[in-house]
Amino acid sequence: MKPIVQISLDLTNIDEALETAALAMRAGVDWLEAGTPLILAEGLHGVRKLREAFPNVPIVADLKTMDGGYLEAEMMAKAGATHVVVMARAHEETIKVVVQAGKDYGIKVMGDNLGCEDRVEGAKWLESLGCDYVIHHIGYDERRGIAAQGKRMPSPLDELREIVQAVNIPVQAVGGLTLEQAIRCPEYGAPMVVLGAPLTIDADAFKTADGDLEASLRLICDKIHAYGEVSK
Repeated sequence: MKPIVQISLDLTNIDEALETAALAMRAGVDWLEAGTPLILAEGLHGVRKLREAFPNVPIVADLKTMDGGYLEAEMMAKAGATHVVVMARAHEETIKVVVQAGKDYGIKVMGDNLGCEDRVEGAKWLESLGCDYVIHHIGYDERRGIAAQGKRMPSPLDELREIVQAVNIPVQAVGGLTLEQAIRCPEYGAPMVVLGAPLTIDADAFKTADGDLEASLRLICDKIHAYGEVSK
């Protein structure tokens, strides 16, 4: 598949999210993500507002679903989301009902391996249960906690090639990637590049990063899209 650039709107205000989304679309971003902070702050209203403003753009609702999966996916689909996120650490039945909701409402399911003791096996598990995509995810708290202990901060790139080789569905890497690392994700076979904290969002305040964000995003999008087809 051709590389896709997705911006994670990890904001807590819908007006700022809409402004950032408009800027991102001008710069060449392909997909919008209603990040978990935005969903917590604005709920279905935030997703509806994004859909109204961007009627033809894929919208990922980063629910991080752990239970009540069918209803959560149904609600987000009706609000305008095209993709929902379920956690690999959820019960098997939860993943199955989210997948079923995806089929019933015509949306795609992204399975997130955050917190898995074995992330490769977690990715394979998600695929076996019917997820359409794998999110290979090193969490915000995990990264910071390990760094606070004076240890090397883990990166999604550490196991990305293994994850890609283990599954037959598209993979995206999430969690503290630098600009250079994000741009290189297609080289690892992961064509779905997510831009968020700390690239475009202030990771401490969860607000739009300072600087010429649009120019930076345009450069990033141009470089990622230049990769052409990626085999996944």
